[in-house]
Amino acid sequence: MPAHTVVLDGEAMGLDEAGRPWAFQKTSSRAARRRSSSEAQPAELRPFFFDLLHLDGADLIDAPARERWAALTAALPADLLVTRTEISGVAAAERAFAAAVDAGQEGLVIKSLDAPYDVGRRGAAWVKVKPRHTLDLVVLAAEWGHGRRRGWLSNLHLGARDPETGEFVMLGKTFKGLTDEMLRWQTERLRALAVEQDDWVVAVRPELVVEIAFDGVQTSPRYPGGVALRFARVLRYREDKTAAEADTINDVRAIHTGRVAGG
Repeated sequence: MPAHTVVLDGEAMGLDEAGRPWAFQKTSSRAARRRSSSEAQPAELRPFFFDLLHLDGADLIDAPARERWAALTAALPADLLVTRTEISGVAAAERAFAAAVDAGQEGLVIKSLDAPYDVGRRGAAWVKVKPRHTLDLVVLAAEWGHGRRRGWLSNLHLGARDPETGEFVMLGKTFKGLTDEMLRWQTERLRALAVEQDDWVVAVRPELVVEIAFDGVQTSPRYPGGVALRFARVLRYREDKTAAEADTINDVRAIHTGRVAGG
Protein backbone atom coordinates (compact mmCIF):
# COMPACT_ATOMS: atom_id res chain seq x y z
CA MET A 1 0.00 0.00 0.00
CA PRO A 2 1.62 3.30 -1.08
CA ALA A 3 0.01 5.31 1.74
CA HIS A 4 1.54 5.41 5.24
CA THR A 5 -1.12 7.12 7.39
CA VAL A 6 -4.81 6.85 6.53
CA VAL A 7 -8.23 7.26 8.13
CA LEU A 8 -10.74 5.09 6.30
CA ASP A 9 -14.48 4.49 6.36
CA GLY A 10 -15.73 1.02 5.58
CA GLU A 11 -17.31 -2.15 6.92
CA ALA A 12 -16.58 -5.83 7.43
CA MET A 13 -18.45 -8.33 5.29
CA GLY A 14 -18.62 -12.09 5.06
CA LEU A 15 -18.67 -13.70 1.61
CA ASP A 16 -19.69 -17.20 0.62
CA GLU A 17 -17.74 -19.43 -1.76
CA ALA A 18 -19.41 -17.81 -4.75
CA GLY A 19 -18.43 -14.33 -3.57
CA ARG A 20 -21.97 -13.34 -2.54
CA PRO A 21 -22.40 -11.46 0.75
CA TRP A 22 -23.68 -13.18 3.83
CA ALA A 23 -27.04 -12.14 5.25
CA PHE A 24 -26.76 -9.19 7.64
CA GLN A 25 -27.63 -11.30 10.69
CA LYS A 26 -24.91 -13.85 9.97
CA THR A 27 -22.25 -11.16 9.53
CA SER A 28 -23.22 -9.29 12.70
CA SER A 29 -23.43 -12.45 14.82
CA ARG A 30 -20.07 -13.68 13.53
CA ALA A 31 -18.47 -10.32 14.35
CA ALA A 32 -19.92 -10.40 17.87
CA ARG A 33 -18.63 -13.93 18.37
CA ARG A 34 -15.12 -12.88 17.34
CA ARG A 35 -15.18 -9.94 19.77
CA SER A 36 -16.30 -12.13 22.68
CA SER A 37 -13.87 -15.01 22.07
CA SER A 38 -10.16 -15.08 22.76
CA GLU A 39 -9.69 -18.18 20.59
CA ALA A 40 -8.08 -17.89 17.19
CA GLN A 41 -10.72 -18.05 14.45
CA PRO A 42 -10.50 -18.16 10.66
CA ALA A 43 -10.58 -14.77 8.95
CA GLU A 44 -14.15 -15.12 7.66
CA LEU A 45 -14.90 -11.39 7.68
CA ARG A 46 -13.18 -9.15 5.16
CA PRO A 47 -12.80 -5.36 5.28
CA PHE A 48 -14.18 -3.27 2.43
CA PHE A 49 -13.55 0.49 2.34
CA PHE A 50 -15.64 3.15 0.66
CA ASP A 51 -14.18 6.48 1.78
CA LEU A 52 -10.87 8.14 2.70
CA LEU A 53 -10.88 10.91 5.32
CA HIS A 54 -7.15 11.47 5.88
CA LEU A 55 -4.09 10.60 3.82
CA ASP A 56 -0.48 11.09 4.92
CA GLY A 57 -1.09 14.29 6.89
CA ALA A 58 -3.78 15.75 4.62
CA ASP A 59 -7.40 15.94 5.81
CA LEU A 60 -9.84 15.13 3.01
CA ILE A 61 -13.13 15.51 4.87
CA ASP A 62 -14.04 18.76 3.11
CA ALA A 63 -12.90 17.57 -0.33
CA PRO A 64 -15.62 16.54 -2.81
CA ALA A 65 -16.37 12.84 -2.94
CA ARG A 66 -14.85 12.37 -6.40
CA GLU A 67 -11.46 13.56 -5.07
CA ARG A 68 -11.61 11.41 -1.93
CA TRP A 69 -12.54 8.33 -3.94
CA ALA A 70 -9.78 8.92 -6.50
CA ALA A 71 -7.29 9.13 -3.64
CA LEU A 72 -8.80 6.01 -2.07
CA THR A 73 -8.45 4.05 -5.31
CA ALA A 74 -4.80 5.10 -5.59
CA ALA A 75 -4.03 4.28 -1.95
CA LEU A 76 -5.57 0.81 -1.50
CA PRO A 77 -5.59 -2.48 -3.41
CA ALA A 78 -8.73 -3.06 -5.48
CA ASP A 79 -9.79 -6.10 -3.43
CA LEU A 80 -10.21 -3.86 -0.36
CA LEU A 81 -12.55 -1.42 -2.10
CA VAL A 82 -16.33 -1.37 -2.37
CA THR A 83 -17.48 -1.65 -5.98
CA ARG A 84 -18.44 1.81 -7.25
CA THR A 85 -20.24 2.80 -10.46
CA GLU A 86 -20.79 6.33 -11.75
CA ILE A 87 -24.24 6.63 -13.28
CA SER A 88 -26.45 9.32 -14.76
CA GLY A 89 -30.21 9.07 -15.15
CA VAL A 90 -33.01 6.98 -13.70
CA ALA A 91 -32.69 4.09 -16.17
CA ALA A 92 -29.01 3.59 -15.35
CA ALA A 93 -29.78 3.74 -11.63
CA GLU A 94 -32.50 1.11 -12.01
CA ARG A 95 -30.12 -1.20 -13.89
CA ALA A 96 -27.43 -0.77 -11.23
CA PHE A 97 -29.97 -1.44 -8.48
CA ALA A 98 -31.22 -4.63 -10.16
CA ALA A 99 -27.65 -5.85 -10.67
CA ALA A 100 -26.78 -5.24 -7.01
CA VAL A 101 -29.84 -7.12 -5.73
CA ASP A 102 -29.21 -10.00 -8.16
CA ALA A 103 -25.66 -10.22 -6.78
CA GLY A 104 -27.01 -10.72 -3.26
CA GLN A 105 -26.53 -7.17 -1.99
CA GLU A 106 -29.19 -5.52 0.18
CA GLY A 107 -29.43 -2.60 -2.25
CA LEU A 108 -27.48 0.49 -3.28
CA VAL A 109 -26.05 3.55 -1.59
CA ILE A 110 -26.37 6.53 -3.93
CA LYS A 111 -23.96 9.41 -3.23
CA SER A 112 -23.28 12.81 -4.73
CA LEU A 113 -19.89 13.13 -6.42
CA ASP A 114 -19.52 16.72 -5.23
CA ALA A 115 -20.40 16.33 -1.55
CA PRO A 116 -17.92 16.60 1.35
CA TYR A 117 -17.83 13.90 4.01
CA ASP A 118 -20.49 14.37 6.72
CA VAL A 119 -18.93 13.24 10.00
CA GLY A 120 -21.20 11.20 12.26
CA ARG A 121 -24.31 11.38 10.11
CA ARG A 122 -25.62 10.26 6.76
CA GLY A 123 -26.56 13.73 5.51
CA ALA A 124 -28.60 14.69 2.46
CA ALA A 125 -25.89 13.91 -0.07
CA TRP A 126 -26.43 10.17 0.00
CA VAL A 127 -29.36 7.80 0.29
CA LYS A 128 -29.63 4.07 0.86
CA VAL A 129 -32.02 2.30 -1.53
CA LYS A 130 -33.30 -1.19 -0.71
CA PRO A 131 -36.00 -3.37 -2.24
CA ARG A 132 -39.20 -3.11 -0.24
CA HIS A 133 -40.82 -6.40 0.73
CA THR A 134 -44.43 -6.46 1.89
CA LEU A 135 -46.63 -9.05 3.57
CA ASP A 136 -50.26 -9.06 4.62
CA LEU A 137 -50.20 -10.20 8.25
CA VAL A 138 -52.73 -10.57 11.05
CA VAL A 139 -52.78 -8.56 14.28
CA LEU A 140 -52.65 -10.96 17.24
CA ALA A 141 -52.34 -8.41 20.06
CA ALA A 142 -51.30 -4.84 20.76
CA GLU A 143 -49.48 -3.07 23.57
CA TRP A 144 -50.58 0.17 25.16
CA GLY A 145 -48.43 3.09 24.11
CA HIS A 146 -46.56 5.51 26.32
CA GLY A 147 -45.44 9.11 26.02
CA ARG A 148 -47.42 10.88 23.30
CA ARG A 149 -49.06 7.54 22.42
CA ARG A 150 -50.37 7.00 25.93
CA GLY A 151 -54.00 5.87 25.83
CA TRP A 152 -53.67 4.30 22.37
CA LEU A 153 -52.96 0.72 21.43
CA SER A 154 -49.68 1.06 19.58
CA ASN A 155 -47.15 -1.79 19.35
CA LEU A 156 -48.71 -4.51 17.16
CA HIS A 157 -48.00 -8.23 17.53
CA LEU A 158 -47.91 -9.61 13.99
CA GLY A 159 -48.66 -13.15 12.86
CA ALA A 160 -48.59 -15.18 9.65
CA ARG A 161 -51.11 -17.92 8.92
CA ASP A 162 -50.04 -21.54 9.29
CA PRO A 163 -51.88 -23.32 6.43
CA GLU A 164 -51.50 -26.72 8.11
CA THR A 165 -53.03 -25.85 11.47
CA GLY A 166 -55.07 -22.75 10.66
CA GLU A 167 -53.38 -20.99 13.58
CA PHE A 168 -51.22 -17.87 13.43
CA VAL A 169 -47.47 -17.78 14.03
CA MET A 170 -46.02 -14.63 15.58
CA LEU A 171 -43.23 -12.92 13.61
CA GLY A 172 -42.53 -9.87 15.72
CA LYS A 173 -43.87 -6.48 16.75
CA THR A 174 -43.95 -2.99 15.32
CA PHE A 175 -45.29 0.47 16.04
CA LYS A 176 -43.50 2.08 13.10
CA GLY A 177 -45.49 3.82 10.39
CA LEU A 178 -48.63 4.45 12.42
CA THR A 179 -50.23 7.87 12.05
CA ASP A 180 -52.39 9.42 14.76
CA GLU A 181 -55.47 8.63 12.67
CA MET A 182 -54.42 4.97 12.39
CA LEU A 183 -53.73 4.81 16.13
CA ARG A 184 -57.20 6.11 16.94
CA TRP A 185 -58.84 3.74 14.48
CA GLN A 186 -56.94 0.63 15.54
CA THR A 187 -57.43 1.32 19.26
CA GLU A 188 -61.20 1.32 18.77
CA ARG A 189 -61.19 -1.75 16.52
CA LEU A 190 -58.77 -3.78 18.63
CA ARG A 191 -60.63 -3.08 21.87
CA ALA A 192 -63.76 -4.40 20.18
CA LEU A 193 -61.87 -7.58 19.23
CA ALA A 194 -60.25 -8.08 22.66
CA VAL A 195 -60.32 -11.58 24.16
CA GLU A 196 -57.81 -11.07 26.98
CA GLN A 197 -55.95 -8.11 28.42
CA ASP A 198 -53.77 -6.88 31.23
CA ASP A 199 -52.16 -3.53 32.04
CA TRP A 200 -49.80 -3.78 29.06
CA VAL A 201 -51.19 -6.01 26.32
CA VAL A 202 -54.56 -6.58 24.70
CA ALA A 203 -54.90 -9.95 22.93
CA VAL A 204 -57.47 -9.91 20.15
CA ARG A 205 -59.35 -12.22 17.83
CA PRO A 206 -57.12 -12.66 14.75
CA GLU A 207 -59.29 -10.81 12.26
CA LEU A 208 -57.53 -7.58 11.28
CA VAL A 209 -55.14 -7.81 8.32
CA VAL A 210 -52.38 -5.21 8.02
CA GLU A 211 -49.93 -4.64 5.18
CA ILE A 212 -46.39 -4.61 6.55
CA ALA A 213 -43.23 -3.43 4.79
CA PHE A 214 -39.91 -4.86 5.97
CA ASP A 215 -36.27 -5.03 4.96
CA GLY A 216 -35.73 -8.76 5.32
CA VAL A 217 -36.36 -11.95 7.27
CA GLN A 218 -33.89 -13.28 9.82
CA THR A 219 -33.55 -16.40 11.93
CA SER A 220 -35.01 -15.89 15.41
CA PRO A 221 -35.22 -18.42 18.26
CA ARG A 222 -37.49 -15.96 20.05
CA TYR A 223 -40.55 -16.80 17.96
CA PRO A 224 -42.12 -20.25 17.40
CA GLY A 225 -41.84 -19.99 13.61
CA GLY A 226 -38.07 -19.59 13.89
CA VAL A 227 -38.01 -16.37 11.84
CA ALA A 228 -38.66 -12.66 12.39
CA LEU A 229 -39.04 -9.55 10.24
CA ARG A 230 -36.30 -6.90 10.09
CA PHE A 231 -37.38 -3.25 10.40
CA ALA A 232 -41.09 -3.94 10.03
CA ARG A 233 -43.42 -0.94 9.59
CA VAL A 234 -47.13 -0.50 8.93
CA LEU A 235 -48.28 0.64 5.50
CA ARG A 236 -52.04 0.29 5.80
CA TYR A 237 -54.85 -1.89 7.08
CA ARG A 238 -56.34 -4.29 4.52
CA GLU A 239 -60.04 -4.16 5.32
CA ASP A 240 -60.63 -5.81 1.95
CA LYS A 241 -58.95 -9.01 3.17
CA THR A 242 -59.90 -11.63 5.73
CA ALA A 243 -57.44 -13.38 8.01
CA ALA A 244 -57.81 -16.51 5.87
CA GLU A 245 -56.35 -14.53 2.96
CA ALA A 246 -53.30 -13.32 4.88
CA ASP A 247 -49.81 -14.46 3.91
CA THR A 248 -48.60 -17.73 5.38
CA ILE A 249 -45.59 -18.69 7.44
CA ASN A 250 -44.48 -20.67 4.38
CA ASP A 251 -44.38 -17.41 2.38
CA VAL A 252 -42.19 -15.83 5.06
CA ARG A 253 -39.85 -18.81 5.24
CA ALA A 254 -39.51 -18.80 1.45
CA ILE A 255 -38.27 -15.18 1.59
CA HIS A 256 -35.82 -16.14 4.32
CA THR A 257 -34.59 -19.22 2.46
CA GLY A 258 -34.04 -17.20 -0.70
CA ARG A 259 -31.95 -14.62 1.17
CA VAL A 260 -29.88 -17.28 2.94
CA ALA A 261 -29.30 -19.17 -0.31
CA GLY A 262 -28.18 -15.92 -1.87
CA GLY A 263 -25.63 -15.31 0.88
